[in-house]
Amino acid sequence: MPVESGSSAAARQAKQKRKSHSLSIRRTNSTEQDRSGLQRDMLEGQDSKLPLSLRGNLLDLFGQIEREFENLYLENIELRREIDTLNDRLAAEGHTFEGADLAKGALKTKASHSTSQLSQKLKTTYKASTSKIVSSFKATTSRAICQLVKEYVGHRDGIWDLSITRTQPVVLGTASADHTAMLWSIETGKCLLKYMGHQGSVNSIKFHPTEQMALTASGDQTAHIWRYMVQLPTPQPVADISQTPCEDDVDFSDKDEADGEVDGPNDCPSIRVATTTLRSHQGVVIAADWLVGGKQVVTASWDRAANLYDVETSELVHSLTGHDQELTHCCTHPTQRLVVTSSRDTTFRLWDFRDPSIHSVNVFQGHTDTVTSAVFTVGDNVVSGSDDRTVKVWDLKNMRSPIATIRTDSAVNRISVSVNQKIIALPHDNRQVRLFDMSGVRLARLPRSNRQGHRRMVCCSAWCEDNTTCNLFTCGFDRQAIGWNINIPALLQEK
Repeated sequence: MPVESGSSAAARQAKQKRKSHSLSIRRTNSTEQDRSGLQRDMLEGQDSKLPLSLRGNLLDLFGQIEREFENLYLENIELRREIDTLNDRLAAEGHTFEGADLAKGALKTKASHSTSQLSQKLKTTYKASTSKIVSSFKATTSRAICQLVKEYVGHRDGIWDLSITRTQPVVLGTASADHTAMLWSIETGKCLLKYMGHQGSVNSIKFHPTEQMALTASGDQTAHIWRYMVQLPTPQPVADISQTPCEDDVDFSDKDEADGEVDGPNDCPSIRVATTTLRSHQGVVIAADWLVGGKQVVTASWDRAANLYDVETSELVHSLTGHDQELTHCCTHPTQRLVVTSSRDTTFRLWDFRDPSIHSVNVFQGHTDTVTSAVFTVGDNVVSGSDDRTVKVWDLKNMRSPIATIRTDSAVNRISVSVNQKIIALPHDNRQVRLFDMSGVRLARLPRSNRQGHRRMVCCSAWCEDNTTCNLFTCGFDRQAIGWNINIPALLQEK
């Protein structure tokens, strides 16, 4: 018998070792013991930086995958046998098909025909529904009219908030980061009064329901109540501004006009001393509002608390705590002793003071980012807006889930809801203002270009139900407030 040399024997052993170490997923009849032996040989022979335990787990997983493929393969073979048996039986009975067997002939032809019919039906239905949607949208764009009526310019910094008086004379109030609040004639755009009592940014302004008093919240950690008396100037003829369809895509260039220094009104009277100063917060007071009746006010602060004060005595009645982060807004119900506060903790809370002995609170977690505002409507609804680019409409009777959700392309700031028309005005970070109905259907978008509309973030919106010239006001960080005339037919809102 010939004897192998040492070099040839070593070469043959190396070749066999490499062959045994090759890993592939194939059908095999080896037992579990053979598999584990193969895995051990592979672990010992392969160079790897992985721990042996991890490599063992990987090989076990590969083994499971291989067994699954084996089972599928065997099932596939069995199914093919059954199909061949059925074809032979049909052929023996005389049921033959030209050019193909049952699996490749009749079934394929029948499936193709039914699929073609279904596809055609879906296409017809899709085209019909799309055509209906497009025609409805075109009708919306042709009827919704948004007209810029007046610009209110005079602040030296961005305007955070605005509000309309609830008593005569009806004037516009603005709160600005320039430490002042101003009252404006809606018709003429003239400044009627300037409040200069705060030492920090004025973050909100609200008017008493029956008296000529204003409530302002400030970054100086206080809220002020001050009385005002104004006399409206003689209205001037308004220039005829051509009506602009709300949905027209006017110039949306990012190029902004030069921001020159705006000279404030020199002949505007001013007030420097508050009638009442409310001090209890340890942080910026971001918002404040009057409770129904005007005998109490609520304030919201960055110290994570909302405070309830008595107007006559200036005493703190309740401190509403529970939010995990800074508050962003507060709002009161127009007819009931209800308060809603919103926060950066992604929640808003409903506080119930209708029963003097029980002060209940409900927490609502419907957003994924800062809740910038939550407001009541005349009915039993709450509308919340958030930095998560959504606005949600809630029913007070069942607030487990929203009854409508509006999804937008930009963060939403302080929203407002029209009492008469039930329209939600959404001011956005991207300088847009959009209008939706309570069911979440988009009605209009206010026109904006370098010559018309806001040039910076739009911070707030407010409706004026009693004025026929301007029924919507917006303000932003471009230092101006704008009065709009919105004309949306009732038939259009029903759609």
